[in-house]
Amino acid sequence: MLQNNNEEPGVIGHDSLATNYQPLTIDQALRQAAKRLSPHSSSPRLDAEVLLAHLLHTERASLLARAMSTLDSNILSIYDALVERRTAVEPVAYLTGHKEFYGLDLYITPDVLVPRPETESAVEACLQLLPVSEMSQMADVGTGSGAILVAVCKHRPLLRAFGTDISSAAIEVARHNCRTHGVEEQATLFVGHLLEPLPGMVDVIVANLPYVPPGEASPDVAAWEPQVAVFGGGEDGTALIREFLVEAPRYLLPGGTVIMETAHSQGKIVSELARSAFPGASVEVRKDLAGYDRIIVVQTS
Repeated sequence: MLQNNNEEPGVIGHDSLATNYQPLTIDQALRQAAKRLSPHSSSPRLDAEVLLAHLLHTERASLLARAMSTLDSNILSIYDALVERRTAVEPVAYLTGHKEFYGLDLYITPDVLVPRPETESAVEACLQLLPVSEMSQMADVGTGSGAILVAVCKHRPLLRAFGTDISSAAIEVARHNCRTHGVEEQATLFVGHLLEPLPGMVDVIVANLPYVPPGEASPDVAAWEPQVAVFGGGEDGTALIREFLVEAPRYLLPGGTVIMETAHSQGKIVSELARSAFPGASVEVRKDLAGYDRIIVVQTS
């Protein structure tokens, strides 16, 4: 239960009732929430701030500037419930319905994988290859929330982009993000397996496909995120990537590029698969923002 203003900060419990809450300041509520989340999160204070800022429809900076403002019992009750859900390692993005990615506020639901910072490296690779002032075409395979597609389209207004995903629910999330960020005229979304829905060949194919080997997902990912978007199949998690690389040459224009995100342990094997799929192509393994081998770039001639 949230504690009285005059008591030392304690923990938030899941069985509290709104009528039992005593007023707390924002600072007190944040400290209590962070303490409650400490055993369950690697960033308890950040989680506490994000959840309360979301609830109050404000930014974190504004929240901290109002640290001594008092929260009423209704707000505390709702906040209590959000914090309790987070103790079950439910992703913060699912609790708020939002996730920042490449400077964009994306709409997120449990139907899609939560976009990761490392995937921004795939966006960077796309932007390096796609011209600013020329028309070009890109396919985002396994688009999920549309994170990569939307981010690239925002920076390449002449780009024609196609997004595919096996999940119709994921495609609806991607469509929402395309509308929100004003790129719906640039993007066409398809429900379907890998590259099969594409209407033709493109200049760049980017794919952030499931690549986690069996049993290697973290508890929050295994418990909450869509399994079809997490586990890549096979003993090493590369089964879907292998299937994709067999198909990719038929959809790539001459001189085109394939960009893939993989697990940091898969760089060698995936680059070898890429060389087999594209004989004579330049295959580069790039590091993500954390310094891990993560992005495979296949440049054909």
